[in-house]
Amino acid sequence: MERLNLPACDFDIGTDDEGNTVIYDEIRRKYIRLTPEEWVRQHLVRYLIHDRGFPAAYTVVESGFQYAGTPVRADIIMHNRTGQPIMLVECKAPEISIKEVVFEQLSRYNTVIDARYLLASNGRVHYCCEHEASGGYAFLPEVPVFEKED
Repeated sequence: MERLNLPACDFDIGTDDEGNTVIYDEIRRKYIRLTPEEWVRQHLVRYLIHDRGFPAAYTVVESGFQYAGTPVRADIIMHNRTGQPIMLVECKAPEISIKEVVFEQLSRYNTVIDARYLLASNGRVHYCCEHEASGGYAFLPEVPVFEKED
């Protein structure tokens, strides 16, 4: 897998019984097929926990929920210590550009999740915004650090 614009990580990577390359997901506690999107997801989870201070215990990966009566999934949801979602994350493979349509998807999903922050990344570029009280979103210069009062 290619080098991303995220801190390097030491992952447990192997091969399953069918010959697929797999990576151990510490949050889901199982091996997952290693795709380019999964490579980004695993790096982002580690970055958010180890570099930005979000609690691993309050991290959910590939969480399913209903949006407009349709089952969908969130790549990553970071929660605060009271269990409220504070960051909704969408991961794309490195070759996929992060365009407006990605944030439209995130903002639609956020009508259900109600997270303070939205983050979209393809591992090369990362865009993070904060949901404002007015209902709009303001882009941030960097991914926020977890605050204990969140």
